[in-house]
This record gives sequence, C-alpha cells and structure tokens, in this order.
Amino acid sequence: MLNWDNVFATRATRMRASEIRELLKLLEKPDIISFAGGIPDPALFPDAEFKAAYADIFSGAQVGAALQYSVSEGYKPLREWIAARMRALGIAATADNILITSGSQQALDYLGKLFLSPNDTALVTWPTYLGALQAFNAYEPVYDQLSLNGNRTPAAYREAAENAGGRVKFAYLSADFANPTGETLDRAGRERLLDLTEELDIALIEDAAYQDLRFDGEAIPPILALEIARKGSIENTRTIYSGSFSKTLAPGLRVGWVCAATPVIRKLVLMKQAADLHSSTINQMAIHLVAERGFDAQVAKIRKVYSHRRDRMLEALATYMPAGVTWTMPEGGMFIWVTLPDGVDGAALLARSLETEKVAFVPGKAFFADGSGSNTLRLSFSCANDQMIDEGIERLGRLVAATLAAAA
Repeated sequence: MLNWDNVFATRATRMRASEIRELLKLLEKPDIISFAGGIPDPALFPDAEFKAAYADIFSGAQVGAALQYSVSEGYKPLREWIAARMRALGIAATADNILITSGSQQALDYLGKLFLSPNDTALVTWPTYLGALQAFNAYEPVYDQLSLNGNRTPAAYREAAENAGGRVKFAYLSADFANPTGETLDRAGRERLLDLTEELDIALIEDAAYQDLRFDGEAIPPILALEIARKGSIENTRTIYSGSFSKTLAPGLRVGWVCAATPVIRKLVLMKQAADLHSSTINQMAIHLVAERGFDAQVAKIRKVYSHRRDRMLEALATYMPAGVTWTMPEGGMFIWVTLPDGVDGAALLARSLETEKVAFVPGKAFFADGSGSNTLRLSFSCANDQMIDEGIERLGRLVAATLAAAA
C-alpha cells in the first residue's frame, strides 16, 4: 500500500484544516448559538434579483456565451463595472486592471504563488485572516509580524528575512474592518505602510473584502487610492487590491477580483489559465446584472441590519462580560475581537462552552502566524438575531466569569 506521505510535496505538510470550517458544521445543530462563522446572513441575499438575472440570461441572446468557455480575464462588462466602482473610490482603473477570480480566496492563492519562493518572508499582522495564512502556506513562506505603528525599521525586516534564508516579498493586511479583529487602519497608518513597502521595494496586498460594510465613522481611502495619489497612475503602484462580492451579493457564486497594475494582472491571467481557465461566465453575468441594477441598495440593506447586530452585541458584552475582558469597537464588518485575561485559553474555553453553555465562537490562536494569541477569540454578529446575541453573550459571560473565578 502506497505511503502517500512519502510522495506528497513538502508543501503538503503545511496544509491544515480550517478551524472555522469545522466550526461551521455546528450551525446545523439547533441547540448551538453560533458566533463562529463569519458568513453573510442568507436572509439578506438578493435572491429575487438573482432569479430575474438568470431568467434574463437564459431568455436572451447571450445564453450561448453564458454557457461557453470564456476569456481568463473575466466577463468584460463586469470588469468595466468594477473599474467604474474603483474610480469612485479614487482608484483610476480600467477593465485592463481587473482580473475576475473565483472569490478573493483564489486571488490570495494566486498572489502567494506569484511572489513566494520557499523561505521568502510574508509580512502579516498579528492576528491576520486565517484564509490568507492557508493560501500562503502552500508556498512555504516565513512569516514576520507587520508592525502598523512604524516601530520596526526596513533594515530589521530585511535582516530577519535574510536570516530565514529568503527575501521579504510582500505585506498583506485587511485595512477595513479586518477579519478577525474588526479594526480599521487609519489614514496615517496606511501612509506609513506605503512608506515601508516603498523602502523595502515589495508588493502590498490590500484585502478589501469588507470595505463596503462601513456602518459609521468617516470613510478612509483605500491604500491603492492613496498610492495612486502619490504616483499619478495605477501603473506606477505596488499595491494589489483584492475585492469580493461574497459579503455584499452572494458568496456561493464565488466572484471576486484583483485590481492592480497591468504587469501584475498579466501574470495572474496566466495563472488563471493554468488553474481553471476562467471563472463561471454565467455567474459573472448574473453578478453584473444584479450589481448594475441595485448594488447600492443591497449594500444599504445589509449595512442597516449588521449595524444593529453589532450594536446589540456590543451592548451585551458591556452588560455580561466580567472585569478584565476587553473587545474591539468596529465601525463596520462582521466581527468583534475579544481579549481575555492572560492565562485563559480560548480553545479550552470553547470546549467547555460547547459542552455546558452551547455557544460557539472561534478561538483566536488560529489567526496568529506564530501560534500566540491563545487568550483571544472572535465573535461574528452577522447571522445572529437579537435573542441569540442576548442569550449567547449572557451564557458566554457567565462561563468566562466562572473560569476566571476558578483560576483565582
């Protein structure tokens, strides 16, 4: 019998199951109150709009093209719509600066493949999006902590990368309502990050999956827009913007995009050709029709609902969490990040919570490239109604208080 471990590539040893994907299975259990999955509420999907869009495609002259092979760059009317959206954000792009991907997760995989050789360094925040770590892991990088307050010099990053046997290749972060923390990088921090990547002469990957989900506060220009303002053209920039329709329209259609200088797009197109030829044409067409007919109205609808749920969860945390527990105050997105007192292990707390309180969340350790952060956890409010939030946070607060009392 073949020992598969002997023939797998070395990169396979770095592939790990997502803790979040495993926790999502709990959503099927009716007795569990889940704050685990960072997924959109299906009740908010524009299903009637998609039904009409697919009907129009099948009843029109484009049905043949919808079911046929297509170009790897993506459906041009959709790329043009995205480019116009980018321009409204201060990013002067054309359709040639856009590549359609199968969700933004595929974009992260392609970017890891494009930039990382074994032992090269990727700069990521502590914590960072777990899916990014999973995508980059296959290309055998070394991770270094990306400082957003400017307290590390470019020379320090270079020296650490050289000692690890490679070079710094890119910095990655979600600047708006980040998964998992819900935090947003201010404008000064974005400018510092541009300075750092310029001095290091590396790429900057801006994960903008949650950018449209701002509930309050003043909007901050995307990092790519700030760089274009500095350099005059997208063709002179090093920032690579990754966007998605998953959090606004429908995740199941798997439509995301990359917006970047054309040399980057051309390389990514070659990867797309080799990987899956192109994303589903009919899904791109449907996304385009729904976006063109009512994207802003859809975004306004989900913002209203998610904003209320965020407020409700923040109120519940303030009411039920014991002293010594802190949490973020996000201006948008889907997540609140909770920090427990030192010595409290989030994974152990989850095990007890599932057994005694029937509340699910994501332990924070999974989001740290160095395995730290064991006293943190992520709560998602996107799929929880008022009753679930009140009851679930009360139960969780009771468990945390009991845990702290037992450790005292």
